[in-house]
Amino acid sequence: MGIELHHLRGFLAIADEQHFTRAAARLRLSQPSLSRNLRRLEEQLGVRLLERTTRRVTLTPAGERLYRQLAELLPRLEEALRPDRAGEILRLGFTWGFPAHWAHEAMDRFHEVTRARVIPIRRDEPLAGLDRGDADLAILRGSVTSPGIRTVTLQQEERIVAVAAHSPLARRERISWSEIPDLPLIINTVSGTTRLEDWPAERRPRLAATCTNFDEWLEAVAAGHGIGVVPDSIADRHIHPSVVFIPLEGAPTVPLQLAYPRQGTHPLTAEFVTLIQQAFAARPD
Repeated sequence: MGIELHHLRGFLAIADEQHFTRAAARLRLSQPSLSRNLRRLEEQLGVRLLERTTRRVTLTPAGERLYRQLAELLPRLEEALRPDRAGEILRLGFTWGFPAHWAHEAMDRFHEVTRARVIPIRRDEPLAGLDRGDADLAILRGSVTSPGIRTVTLQQEERIVAVAAHSPLARRERISWSEIPDLPLIINTVSGTTRLEDWPAERRPRLAATCTNFDEWLEAVAAGHGIGVVPDSIADRHIHPSVVFIPLEGAPTVPLQLAYPRQGTHPLTAEFVTLIQQAFAARPD
């Protein structure tokens, strides 16, 4: 049978209210939608449930019988379909620079609404473990080209330059993107957001060193092996006594994205995506 819960809820609302308009308002449906649902229910059961006149709605004997049974059974069924999600865990992957404030606010709000918890998981991999099933969602920086991953862009981040505190560059107030090819560059090849390909082939920076994670990259900059280019939000989270961050002018922005699988998505993903977008929108500028 093609009977669904919304058909049964609609019938109970009409029977309680004895009025289509009031029942539709109670269910937040249009009256035509409610009428179609009732007609579908009657067609599936093969009986008339209501007698309709221009002034009132009354139950037929078959409607009375169904109402008595549903009034007891439907609340119990809906309670059974309302699971306790207190033990559910949503794994949120990241590579480095876990966003402060708004991300934690979204996690707290998510727990209040669903009773499930979000656990941050760091993976020094391009997709933060999302492709290997270690994470249910991930906060990623830069472009994501994997066909099995869906993304929601939260913002475009500006870039800054990281230099050793003892470098003459540390005294600069700003550096231009066009100057970077003249400087030795350190690149995080696994989870970084800067590549030599960001510049034209005829004018690319000299590669001073490569690293495979953020911590190695930061220490290489601190040691003076070269400079680094990262999103400006990192300056607030990763303070290093031997590294100075300088504004970078004219650089392309870096997308900050929330990513999750196109298939096999955790059932709570959509709710968390909505909450994190709300928390991000409400953050102070």
